[in-house]
Amino acid sequence: MEEKICEIDSEEYFAPGHRACAGCGAAIAVRHALKAAGKEVIVVNATGCLEVFSTPYPETAWRVPWIHGAFENAAAIASGIDRALKHMGKRDKINVLVFGGDGGTFDIGFQALSGATERGDNFCYVCYDNNAYMNTGIQRSGATPKFAATTTSPAGKKVHGKTEYKKPMPLIMAAHGAYVATANIAFPMDFISKVKKGLEFRGPAYIQVYASCPRGWRIDSSMTVEIAKMAFEARVTPLYEIEKGIVAISRKPQKHVPVSEYLKAQGRFKHLNEAEIKELQENIDKEWDRLLKLEETKIMI
Repeated sequence: MEEKICEIDSEEYFAPGHRACAGCGAAIAVRHALKAAGKEVIVVNATGCLEVFSTPYPETAWRVPWIHGAFENAAAIASGIDRALKHMGKRDKINVLVFGGDGGTFDIGFQALSGATERGDNFCYVCYDNNAYMNTGIQRSGATPKFAATTTSPAGKKVHGKTEYKKPMPLIMAAHGAYVATANIAFPMDFISKVKKGLEFRGPAYIQVYASCPRGWRIDSSMTVEIAKMAFEARVTPLYEIEKGIVAISRKPQKHVPVSEYLKAQGRFKHLNEAEIKELQENIDKEWDRLLKLEETKIMI
């Protein structure tokens, strides 16, 4: 059940005035996640856009305890904090919240995340999914959609952007036994509710939030929320939860937007031809049907 506006903490734990790009979806996601966590929280932050724009020495946007880890070991740090708090008898009073981009989650940080989840350590990991390594120059990641143009998957005459589909991280994490949820910055109440649920879960929780990046996606900064909502309506980013391996769709689009509208609104897809758009639409339809079947049959992942 989604939170009501009156139930949301009015205090700001992520200070305005940080150095994120205008329209940064990651900054929006962090602000909402911290409202779910409250002030009794320790944040672990993997290297990436968020770490860079929120902590330019000697300034910081964090109004809660925060620790920066390397690209690859944020989940390992969270494991250590979880164990230390348990040893001190304070674990029930303090939340442990991790933030990592898709590069530091899908790819470089996956080993530590997989290990911590397999051990059953208690933390909530939020992946702000902006579809590439944005901080270091918009390189492709395991989260980059097929055919998207990045600096390491350029749209050339023969090869049109990335050649692989996006890695199914929520399903991978569900197979580890974690509480899993997908979210979207266009639906903050749903996201806040899921972060709260993830923090209350006794064990590892993984929440993947779709966070638009104007610079990397080649959109105007005013379109940050609009393009995220369009992704939901085109079924590019379904909203669902997975508990004990069972899928439950959180909400379904009231209207269906063809994926072509979503793609044509972004510069990173401007090179696509009709055959490629058709392929992407067919894949989205297939994955949506797969999700509906998982929910209907209650087959465990």
